Amino acid sequence: MIEIGRAKRATQVYGFDDIAIVPTRRTRTPEDVKLTWTIDALTFDFPIVAAPMDSVMSPATAIEFGRLGGLGVLNLEGLWTRYEDPEPLLAELAEISDATAATRRMQEMYAAPVQPELIRARMQEIRDAGVPVAGALSPQRAQEFASVVESSGVDFFVIRGTTVSAEHVSASEEPLNLKEFIRKLDVPVIVGGCATYQAALHLMRTGAAGVLVGFGGAATGRTRHVLGVEVPMASAIADVAAARRDYMDESGGRYVHVIADGALGRSGDLAKAIACGADACMVATPLARAAEAPGKGWHWGPEAWHPRLPRGERVRVGRVGTLAEIVEGPSHVPDGTMNLVGALRKAMSTTGYTEVKEFQRVEIVVHA
Repeated sequence: MIEIGRAKRATQVYGFDDIAIVPTRRTRTPEDVKLTWTIDALTFDFPIVAAPMDSVMSPATAIEFGRLGGLGVLNLEGLWTRYEDPEPLLAELAEISDATAATRRMQEMYAAPVQPELIRARMQEIRDAGVPVAGALSPQRAQEFASVVESSGVDFFVIRGTTVSAEHVSASEEPLNLKEFIRKLDVPVIVGGCATYQAALHLMRTGAAGVLVGFGGAATGRTRHVLGVEVPMASAIADVAAARRDYMDESGGRYVHVIADGALGRSGDLAKAIACGADACMVATPLARAAEAPGKGWHWGPEAWHPRLPRGERVRVGRVGTLAEIVEGPSHVPDGTMNLVGALRKAMSTTGYTEVKEFQRVEIVVHA
């Protein structure tokens, strides 16, 4: 603890830029590294989840990402479930360069109601392609559309918000009781974000299969600027990993997956997230740079179109290659924004690890 004046003490925390991974006494051949990730009954080729943002995931890109070996999550409150054909709207947004005008137009677009029949249609489209199906709702809309999502045959139900609490209290409305809600569902749930040991422990006790760590969409979310709320990711993941360990003891061995969600702009950040204890990473900005991404070189999260208090803006990220090249190479740039899987495999082989779970034990150091 450090003192901030005489009345306040605070914990020293660290982000990914503050830490580095330390090589061990041995190295490995990259081809010997196994990146498979198993959660619930499904196994994926690599521990990367595509974030549920309209600039990143459409039904088509969710299918493509699934075919590459990862899990693509569709935003079930996005344009794809509000409009039969959102492509003209996405093209219109891509032509607006003024940030204020873009925010106002997004607020108008997202004011259209979510249509349950479109939720079913989008999930079925992904299901028909033969890849895992996952859809995301905010905590505010989860109860409203839960039966629709569950009946759509999803493999994972993601409840994702800026900060999700297992003990939301409200004097004006009936709050969502996550513990009761999740246990009634006949589908595995991934829930978050959270950033502290205690909050994560409470979410794990709801019966969730996975917990999201962070506030998501670091490049587009400005929660720190608008609300003053932030916990740097390296410290947040390490704290939640400790909650996972203690919850295993408490529950008699039940394992809840820790999924980093935020500040993952480059491949090195993914490696650092796992080194801090994450089982997988929910990635947004790198995938928004794909040629196939629906944002067409722009990136935004749900905070950017909030009807009353936008906490972010659409940002220009450009395009660097195809989705396949960004995920598994080859890379044409030297900055860690392409070949995410290859870079993670190289980081593990360089430090002598062949399994993701083992890599969580790698030594890290803090920059002075």
